[in-house]
Amino acid sequence: MQLDLFRSLWGWQGDWARCGSECREIGFTGVEARLPADPFARRALRSALEAEGLSYIAVVFTGGDVIPDQSWTLQQHWDRLEASIEGAALVGARFLNVLPGNDRWPLAKQVEFFGRAQELADGAGAICSFEIHRATSLYSPWVALEVIAQLPDLRFTSDISHWVVVCERLLDDPADDLSPFLERVHHVQARVGYDQGPQVPHPAAPEYAGALAFHQGVWERIWASQQARGYAVTTLTPEFGPDGYTHLLPFTQAPIADTWALNQWMARVERDHFDRWQLQQGDMTP
Repeated sequence: MQLDLFRSLWGWQGDWARCGSECREIGFTGVEARLPADPFARRALRSALEAEGLSYIAVVFTGGDVIPDQSWTLQQHWDRLEASIEGAALVGARFLNVLPGNDRWPLAKQVEFFGRAQELADGAGAICSFEIHRATSLYSPWVALEVIAQLPDLRFTSDISHWVVVCERLLDDPADDLSPFLERVHHVQARVGYDQGPQVPHPAAPEYAGALAFHQGVWERIWASQQARGYAVTTLTPEFGPDGYTHLLPFTQAPIADTWALNQWMARVERDHFDRWQLQQGDMTP
């Protein structure tokens, strides 16, 4: 199985030539970024990606943004997803990373939403990977597992840091069996969270070694499941970000770490981690 690393453009500002050069230097296959709403911006994005030889994962929000519009109906969420599927195809996205629904909906409504969402994806021949994220339908592992029990064909993006915050603990208790979810993960967003936040100040810091080990253990279980499912390629996006995620010093609001440096560190570490994991898999083969 091959590992394709993607660069998150969350908070990125700059020109595409430099982005492409940096991606090639670090070993990124492509970028993961929001799907532009404007058709002209979508065409410009496709041209830039083609010029730099970059693959693309389209990030979309069925509720309008990271925090869903609380007034939107199920139909509005479906309409936004349907339009996004069409737009992502025009840009040439490998797949859609979808932040779905609304955390306030009851379970029956969640199931109704995901059932129709999957129908829209299947009807268009698109891959929608539904991301676990606070404020969305998949804010909680226990809600996600209930949805999976009724809709077992869904595919997911694992950013397990969100669930660590929601549950206020590393989900490493024997009772925390996330197997039904891990067996359906399509894409990994690699950020290390801890019990009080979705992003540690720095994943190399020894005080967060336990959190890093937990997240890496989850990723290994996902890789093993994907390999068993016949995946030839697995995708991973280091996703340390700004916007309240990178810790800031009080009063000055100066960031205590450089976001791009954090993501470069995670890319290098996870490339090595994946290679070691593959060697171990080979060693275990009779």
